[in-house]
Amino acid sequence: MMQLSACIEMLFTVESPDPAERIRLARAAGADAVEFWRWSDKDLGAIGAALKETGLPLAGMVAEPFATLTDPADHGRFLDGLDDSIAVAQSLGCPVLIAQAGPDQPEVDRRTQRAALVAVLRAAGERLVGTGIRLGVEPLNTRVDHPGYFLPSTAEALDIIDEVGCPEIGLVFDLYHSGVMEEDLERVLAGRVDRLVHVHVADHPGRHEPGSGWLRLREGVHWLLGQGYTGRIGLEFRPTIGSAAALTASRMALGIGTRLS
Repeated sequence: MMQLSACIEMLFTVESPDPAERIRLARAAGADAVEFWRWSDKDLGAIGAALKETGLPLAGMVAEPFATLTDPADHGRFLDGLDDSIAVAQSLGCPVLIAQAGPDQPEVDRRTQRAALVAVLRAAGERLVGTGIRLGVEPLNTRVDHPGYFLPSTAEALDIIDEVGCPEIGLVFDLYHSGVMEEDLERVLAGRVDRLVHVHVADHPGRHEPGSGWLRLREGVHWLLGQGYTGRIGLEFRPTIGSAAALTASRMALGIGTRLS
């Protein structure tokens, strides 16, 4: 059965200011896993205790620090931080770290920036060998949420991943960002669904729960399943209703069966 991962940076935030308590609330609401962004702003002992108490796996978190991966001058800082992120991920049993390319540098030609991105991802892949952890590069939309971001194209991100040529480096695919960019999911992912390490969903407009907008999220998720995707679906949206109700609504909208508690 497809598993839903609740992003506790966006879900259960109204219900509790405490990330560890949000994990408990996610479990009570029937989430299959949880995820979050930064680990450095959290009490990792409390997070670990909540994960153990609830039995929920940690599906993913950000590879800190956020860096401009298209700038070689920022590579050392990112790779040093990646070592720390790997250690934290291993301690929490987290299989996926998420990386963003960073902003486009208008003064540097795109070919040079892309080459720098490929180089740092190869270096990251070398550090990940044998850890059991994969790094997912995430394209983000530039039309609404992230103007000026270097990598809004899923197709280009996949081409970069293929150029890197390291099994530890894959793609975080967000149906919301892709939908905002008006990509044809079946075209851009054709033959390359195996590169996906994690999937996110939210509806458009508003980046709210599935079913609140016009994106064809149910069709997209089930197409991914039909193509062999077996990872988790991350619920990374701003709920318009209570978080528990939004999780239930997401299961219905996506056509995913309810997990038995």
